[in-house]
Amino acid sequence: MRIAAIHSQNGKIFGTVEGNLFRPLLSGGKEVRDLRDVIALVGAGPLEHGAPVDLAKVKLAAPVGPLAKNVMAVGKNYHDHAQEFARSGIDQSGDKLEVPEAPVVFTKAVTALADPGQGLPASADPTNSTDYEGELGVVIGRRAKNVKRADAYNFVFGYTIVNDATARTVQQKHKQWFLGKSLDGYCPVGPVLVTADEFGRPDAQELTTTVNGERRQFARLRDLIFDVPAIIQAISAYVPLEPGDLIATGTPAGVGIGFKPPRYLKPGDAVTISISGIGELTNPVV
Repeated sequence: MRIAAIHSQNGKIFGTVEGNLFRPLLSGGKEVRDLRDVIALVGAGPLEHGAPVDLAKVKLAAPVGPLAKNVMAVGKNYHDHAQEFARSGIDQSGDKLEVPEAPVVFTKAVTALADPGQGLPASADPTNSTDYEGELGVVIGRRAKNVKRADAYNFVFGYTIVNDATARTVQQKHKQWFLGKSLDGYCPVGPVLVTADEFGRPDAQELTTTVNGERRQFARLRDLIFDVPAIIQAISAYVPLEPGDLIATGTPAGVGIGFKPPRYLKPGDAVTISISGIGELTNPVV
């Protein structure tokens, strides 16, 4: 099942996508405005829908939220990116290892969440060092605490695409990652959420990031150092995960900081991240 959110005249609402149509989800005849309610409805019986709308005539919203906690994220989770990041001089995570011994977990502020097509505000970064990071996003489907690796996929509701945008100079200056990754609009998500039963387990699906049509990143999801079960196990050992929580799983090599000189984003650029089986997340840079 493909789930999307749109901006309607009554605010953000969720629905399913079938072909070129958006079908609003209803609960008791009312539009559904919370992904947690969507999760509860899916699998509970036949879904109730409102009148379908042509996708070309609506504005997509991030297919998550409202988020109950910060976006969870994992750094240095592809071998090639871990190596380029270690060489960049930006890495302030402490161990400086090219291959981490355990998942490097940080968070992005809820206020960083942005929609497909929304402008990525590089102009708001006074350091002019805004970078892109194409990532697989994982959405949790039920409460997860002290989850064993073997059971972890049972807690996944679905998958989406995340751009873990980062102000690199801010990231380096503060010797941690939260501030540099939490500027308003620095977490575009979308275009849709694909349920786990349709997407399958992350494996041969391909992730590609382009800037102005130029391919910068490419990886297969099986290339993650710490896969989805390992990430869920690591986080849930300390922080309970709840339905609707979003995890960004890490980015492959090819980010702007990896070039010499760095190739940061500037107004007028466009970033497109695609994952096979999900679609394309595009954001203009403003």
